[in-house]
Amino acid sequence: MARLVLSLDGQVLAEYNMSKERYTVGRLPDNDVRIDNPAVSGHHSLIINILNDSFLEDLNSTNGTYVNGKLIKKHALQNGDLVTIGHHQLRFVDQQVDDVDQDEFEKTMVINPRSQDRAALEQVKQAVNAVSGGDNVASLRGTLPTAKLQVLTGQFAGRELNLVKALTTLGQTGGHVIAVTRRPDGYYVVRVAGADDSDSTPQVNGREVGAKAQLLEDSDVIELAGVKMGFFAT
Repeated sequence: MARLVLSLDGQVLAEYNMSKERYTVGRLPDNDVRIDNPAVSGHHSLIINILNDSFLEDLNSTNGTYVNGKLIKKHALQNGDLVTIGHHQLRFVDQQVDDVDQDEFEKTMVINPRSQDRAALEQVKQAVNAVSGGDNVASLRGTLPTAKLQVLTGQFAGRELNLVKALTTLGQTGGHVIAVTRRPDGYYVVRVAGADDSDSTPQVNGREVGAKAQLLEDSDVIELAGVKMGFFAT
């Protein structure tokens, strides 16, 4: 089943399962997807579901309907399409395709701890322990509500990764690698590998991630290998 994910400035506001044939999007209360914002027309756009296909149509709205940054009148929706209506975004997710994409994202961006150099992992533990105290990262699992990373740009935009492990290592072998670790007082990020290069080093909110652990705040934006990911506490 397909679904729509409504967001504003990267913050998810609502999700809608596409179980009906027609969905209207607009500002007025009679819409299936209501967006109460002056930039949105009363009946802004329409989505029609026919068997396994979904089609988006602009209803002569004042400010137009955009898909992946392009103004459209009619558009056949594809998994991952980002629809912009006023200041809000609707991401179209085809669950069957999305499950495959999620697996591919994790294979591409998440490094299996067994394949990571032990010395590098020990470096992460020491960096975090130096800031928050304690001597065993793994033993602290479950002491903090689970947070997540949501991909904001690139091929895997919209993918989410729940930070359920005490230590999650992200990146690509041979390139820049960062680790996000859970501690009793919060989530920390630290750079594990990669040469100093101001053009490509991992960043949080535009500032370089170094070998010293940095505490993450809700809605921080992490950039790694040209991909931006939002950190969201749940």
